[in-house]
Amino acid sequence: MRYRPLGATGLNVSELGFGCASWWGKPRFDEATAIGLVHEAIDQGVTLFDTGASYSAGEAEPRLGRALKGRDAGRLVIATKAGTYHAGGGRIGRDMSPAAIVASTERSLRNLGLEALGLLQLHGPAIHELNDEMLETLAGLKARGLVRAVGLNSFDPAVMAHAVGLPGIDVIMVDYNVLRPEREPLIARAAAAGKGVLAGMPLAMGHTRPLLARLKGPQDLWYAARALAKHRGELARGRRFRFLHRLPGMSGSQAALAYVLSNLGVSAAVFGATRPEHLRENLAASGMVLPAEVMARIRGAQNASH
Repeated sequence: MRYRPLGATGLNVSELGFGCASWWGKPRFDEATAIGLVHEAIDQGVTLFDTGASYSAGEAEPRLGRALKGRDAGRLVIATKAGTYHAGGGRIGRDMSPAAIVASTERSLRNLGLEALGLLQLHGPAIHELNDEMLETLAGLKARGLVRAVGLNSFDPAVMAHAVGLPGIDVIMVDYNVLRPEREPLIARAAAAGKGVLAGMPLAMGHTRPLLARLKGPQDLWYAARALAKHRGELARGRRFRFLHRLPGMSGSQAALAYVLSNLGVSAAVFGATRPEHLRENLAASGMVLPAEVMARIRGAQNASH
């Protein structure tokens, strides 16, 4: 496993992080298997684990906390998100008030069994919510020793561009993958400003593979249903990248991760996994380099799909 600085935070993280969310955190997914994935990731050198207060209907944080119990978390960077929460009935609630952010942070620490978070991220804030009061609140959490770094996770380019210019923001998390080359100028500006950059969705949610080829278990049905409901555009664009799954010497997932990590402005690519074999396959991508001709094919497919 290779490691990279998380911007100017003073933290170093594994260039591949494990995402503790979605099916991984749901009670329907066997807890022993979920915890085993975290333990294996730690044993393989992963130091970055990303979750959120609202993930998996509020179950992801407590599950990650149980997985960390008895482990040396001092060398890990545990990241979570505040500003959204599970509101019951499959609904996600939202409260970006400074008081709610503080309360969410304290609750997350209890859920995770930690004294301090490596990273706290605001989950989808609006520009007007990134005001002086919010920045003072985040600085206060750092001053209290509850968090080491603060940032935000958003899919809104305008919000992220605004955040890059805020001195109180240490890290941004963006959706960056072969289907999202338009994020690259933002990543470059963030890195130049000393911000850590986490790449979420580095595997493009598997949309570069035919949908039917992914259906091997209940979790695959769940992810496929979500893709059909919310990501039909990505499914269509993903067809241009199916050649990634026919490359010699690396799998399609490894090629996708190698593409993201070829951007030196990226501190880490965060992926999820519900099968040990997929976890091992993805972690083997650390240090892989895409041949120039493969990168050229990726750029050609990106230009054709935008």
